[in-house]
Amino acid sequence: MNDKVNMITTQRTEERILSSDIFERKEQRAPRPDYGYWDEPGQRIPIYHRCDVLVVGGGPSGTAAAAAAARAGANVTLLERYNHLGGLSTGGLVIWIDRMSDWQGELVIRGFAQELFERLPPDAVAGPEREVWGSQDPVKAAYWAQRTAAYHGVVTWSPTIDPERLKLLSQEILLERQVKLVYHSWAAQPIVENNTVRGVAFESKEGRMAIMAKVVVDATGDGDLFARAGAAFTNDIEAADVHHCMNTAWLFGGVDMRRWIDFRAGQPEAFAAFMDRGRAECGLFERPFVSWRDDIALFMGPRQTGYSALDVDDLTAVEVRSHRAMAQHLAFFRAHAPGFEQAYMMLSAPQIGVRHARRLVGVDAVLRSRWSDGVALPDEVGVTPAVSPKFPNISIPYGALVPQSLEGLLACGRHISCDRNSHGFMREIPQCWITGQAAGAAAALAVAQGVQPRAVDVQSLQTELLAQGVYLRPGAQVRADTEVPVPQTVAAG
Repeated sequence: MNDKVNMITTQRTEERILSSDIFERKEQRAPRPDYGYWDEPGQRIPIYHRCDVLVVGGGPSGTAAAAAAARAGANVTLLERYNHLGGLSTGGLVIWIDRMSDWQGELVIRGFAQELFERLPPDAVAGPEREVWGSQDPVKAAYWAQRTAAYHGVVTWSPTIDPERLKLLSQEILLERQVKLVYHSWAAQPIVENNTVRGVAFESKEGRMAIMAKVVVDATGDGDLFARAGAAFTNDIEAADVHHCMNTAWLFGGVDMRRWIDFRAGQPEAFAAFMDRGRAECGLFERPFVSWRDDIALFMGPRQTGYSALDVDDLTAVEVRSHRAMAQHLAFFRAHAPGFEQAYMMLSAPQIGVRHARRLVGVDAVLRSRWSDGVALPDEVGVTPAVSPKFPNISIPYGALVPQSLEGLLACGRHISCDRNSHGFMREIPQCWITGQAAGAAAALAVAQGVQPRAVDVQSLQTELLAQGVYLRPGAQVRADTEVPVPQTVAAG
């Protein structure tokens, strides 16, 4: 990437106290085409852009969706409210990427996700070597368990990553594929005609404008678009379940995580006493996790329950409590934790850590009742590792991305159609990459085939996903006499 531009050096004068190098704007953007207007109730707003596929939300699922749709030949726009891509995997500091390999050590989260890890610099990723994935060797499992990469005595590919590197790489992949990026813009309202989503009205520094698209992908994470468009959703949760908590994550720099791990693993009684004292003195309290560097510690909590991700006062309260907890943790860890004597507050996440808000009621769903089957569903568009070695890999059906009745829209990411048990793993970043890639490819095919997303030829979709490197199983093939099931176990919200 070469951004060579003309430089101007300003000099100090009586009117200017600083000297500085100033770099001229590289590109001269042509005037925007006149796309006309969209009439909302009470106002007329300009149409900013028209495209084949509009992806709303640039988190893991939205980035994957935009990349997949563009690779499949669509003209794609991605609308993002922050100044970066990656969502919680970058701006939310969820830099510990959950299991991408299954319990036998096979990489099942592939496609766009695999491309990311192949292109990230080696020093931006930390995790076990390929040859030990699936290992049940007690020594290897014990070592990697302290480094967030072994569960149930099995070593898994669960790496930690440098969030800034992932931001940059995600952006560059989309720009390579000619995706139009629109940062600093918040989708406000879907544009719906005859039960079909036609585009989105959004807010930015320029005021309110619209983007029109043939297919819209809701990658907001909270189902903001499909809910406002009238699609059915559910939001049942278990208040005591960690998968439904919120928090703002943070990083401490200046630490020695090797010393901390030696303390935690080598002195279990002292570690337990440390945690008890922390809870007593700090109230909200959390242990640190490793990051991609030994001198940076990741805090993924304290996780707070009883708050709604759809309530602005609740969101504010969680931010306030989390930032206060960060300062309390720094003081306590510097005073009592081996390896944290020189710690400092490096960064609190710009994005709040939301795990659950809404879940789509779709044509199909990822269901707890299917966990034991190990069957490749006819419309399989991805595969996820199960929650434990007790279960086989779990099939993700295309129907989980398709609203029951709303047209013109697909959903991906943590708000896809699933029951609350399955949501515990379907909300994770690797699964968001998978469902995003499926939604993006399907959106592009819907445009190419001139049909609504629900009518996309599933065999063509599976062929496209396989061409993009997605892991699908041989049994995932739609026959002419096969109908995709419509489950009756997911209730509308």
